[in-house]
Amino acid sequence: MAPPKRKTGGRTTPKGTKPGQTPAADAPSSAGGSSSGGVAASSRYTPPIAHSVRESARWVPILMIILLVLGALTILARYLLETNSNWPVFIGLGFIMGGLYTATKWH
Repeated sequence: MAPPKRKTGGRTTPKGTKPGQTPAADAPSSAGGSSSGGVAASSRYTPPIAHSVRESARWVPILMIILLVLGALTILARYLLETNSNWPVFIGLGFIMGGLYTATKWH
């Protein structure tokens, strides 16, 4: 008969403890948090960012619109001028991708 397997995993700290908190032998473990009711100094709480900080610069939406329109016009010009090269399509797609990337930075 094979020997029983060793336990290799599971919790390393008692249930209900938080980072930086030492487990007390006589303290009841609760999933609700600490008994003091306040936020501990070692918690990972991040306060919300103020709206004035989250606003983008004025040039961000302007650049986005310019890049999207320029990309569309570049692709359209390739077909209207009937050139045999595909480079205007690639350049236009690059402008559109730049506009979409700029759109992700707009708050």
